[in-house]
Amino acid sequence: MTKKIALVTGASAGMGKDFARALLDEGMIVYAAARRLEQMQDLAELGAITVKMDITKEEDIQTLVQQINKDHGAVDVLINNAGFGLYGAVEDVDINDARYQFEVNLFGLARLTQALLPAMREQGSGTIINISSMGGKVYAPFGAWYHATKHALEGWSDCLRLELKDFGINVVIIEPGAIKTEFAEVVAESLYKNSGQGAYAGLLDTFVKAFKKEYGKGGGGSEPKLITDLILKALRSKQPKTRYLAGKYAKQLVFIRKWFGDRLYDQLVMSIIK
Repeated sequence: MTKKIALVTGASAGMGKDFARALLDEGMIVYAAARRLEQMQDLAELGAITVKMDITKEEDIQTLVQQINKDHGAVDVLINNAGFGLYGAVEDVDINDARYQFEVNLFGLARLTQALLPAMREQGSGTIINISSMGGKVYAPFGAWYHATKHALEGWSDCLRLELKDFGINVVIIEPGAIKTEFAEVVAESLYKNSGQGAYAGLLDTFVKAFKKEYGKGGGGSEPKLITDLILKALRSKQPKTRYLAGKYAKQLVFIRKWFGDRLYDQLVMSIIK
């Protein structure tokens, strides 16, 4: 049987690296793409095709897509995982930094998906998995720009799913909760950079402490394997769900906001960080 072709972006660390390993174990030909090529050496040793790609650069996207189409025709599995968290008070974050957050978390993956779709449509099959977050359904202070990208990704993915249904291509949204990755360290760095001084500084220390406790590698978050198992479940299903929500706090927080309203949710979130 012909091996399936998979592409995982943001594969240099955390969940993305775990996704790539799992797809290799499934017997797929895996393209692992990220800006930090040197951090994917272990994946290359396992058999992955590692590619240096900046998701915000059109030339990088086109080079990768042309390579895949030339060597394998089309991808069967696309996991749009590349992304990062820009945190800081809305008032403090430079609007150009906010635009870059959207370039990485939404427009970059959208452009990559656009470039891969013609070949996927021609073969009449495939699965696109977009890594969103419980942050696409809920929210927290200082995360306005990050949450905005994830809320946007949810709506974008829903529209894409309807458009691709008749072409045999599934679109699946994964919504992780608190997962042990380097996300907390990146968030803390941007928080102090953007809002470490000034009107909002008083909340930062308690917020960062709580955030690292739940998201840090040594904290109480869920293991990346939990999300990897969800992806494998979706790929093995003849009719995957449109959304998979899992990880520490994910189901609880989404449930509270949905059924008890924003005011109670607001009180709950602020009680955690004060």
